[in-house]
Amino acid sequence: MARRIAAGAAYGGGSIGLLGAAAVGVLLAEVQLAKRQVGGGIAPVPPSADGRYGVAFAGPADPLRLGLLGDSTAAGQGVRRAGQTPGALLASGLAAVSERPVDLRNVAQPGARSDDLERQVSLLLADTSCTPDVCVIMIGANDVTHRIPATRSVRCLTTAVRRLRTAGAEVVVGTCPDLGTIEPVYQPLRWLARRVSRQLAAAQTIGSVEQGGRTVSLGDLLGPEFEANPRELFGPDNYHPSAEGYATAAMAVLPTLCAVLGLWPESDRLDGARREDMLPVAEAASQAAMEAGTEVTAARAPWALLKHRRRRRLPAATEPDPHPTTHGEAPPEAPPEALGEPQGDSHEVAHHEEAPKEQYGESHGESHNLPAN
Repeated sequence: MARRIAAGAAYGGGSIGLLGAAAVGVLLAEVQLAKRQVGGGIAPVPPSADGRYGVAFAGPADPLRLGLLGDSTAAGQGVRRAGQTPGALLASGLAAVSERPVDLRNVAQPGARSDDLERQVSLLLADTSCTPDVCVIMIGANDVTHRIPATRSVRCLTTAVRRLRTAGAEVVVGTCPDLGTIEPVYQPLRWLARRVSRQLAAAQTIGSVEQGGRTVSLGDLLGPEFEANPRELFGPDNYHPSAEGYATAAMAVLPTLCAVLGLWPESDRLDGARREDMLPVAEAASQAAMEAGTEVTAARAPWALLKHRRRRRLPAATEPDPHPTTHGEAPPEAPPEALGEPQGDSHEVAHHEEAPKEQYGESHGESHNLPAN
């Protein structure tokens, strides 16, 4: 894996040409050191999180349908419980905000690159009676490590976004994570990995926004968190996120996921105090790649909105109901956490504004209050 990161960084960024022979020697030594450690543990097979969330909200309205596509990050590799996966966390949060059940279908594939999105989109759209209302795509890390040209990666992603939008689904893309945060990767390999990851994330943002999707930067969101708490936010293989790492990513994506459906209490009006702005798409994409949890959404061409949405706590991790009730039937007795209310250990994030307490709860302080494994 470390060898692929180095090769991908050099290939994508053209950076090896700038290095002297001594620097190349240092880089190769770093590769040898890192590859002994990255992936040295065992990442559990991702648990299936497909099913219905928020069953206690069953009523006259049909459940919302959420689709998840992408690689091992979207699949939730590295955790053992379905309720700890990004799909389950997002579905639970969406059910709590919308006060409607949410049916989750996750077609993400560990190891997938952007060219696998064509297959995944076809799986989601095969049944026209169950077209998702909204889809979340998390992709990019394997494109970097396998030296896929950024132009090819972005072309595959934009095609996927366009197909989903044409089918009537809203789309949120979590852009390429920052591979420079992997703990055993040191300088200068870390710098190269970070540079290429950000370049791909910016290109993904431009392509996705042009097709009518919204993006959320994952790289800079997780970077400081992973660097500060690598033992807590990385899984046993030192590569995939832990349950706390996935919760951090889900907290960043949930506000945009709800906003694209018109469910978030904040409007798209810009807030200058939060350094939000309307910028050319390319400039907005570049800034988003370097700013934690930044959302980019289309405005009047060629402009885009750069937003830093306030985040709320996630509901407690819940398992899906694999046998959802038929529309119109009374739901079974559900535990309190199925309502989407934070129970017991809940994930909190800083920078909260006033919100309806009975729906979101409140948290304070400047750091994440995440439960230990």
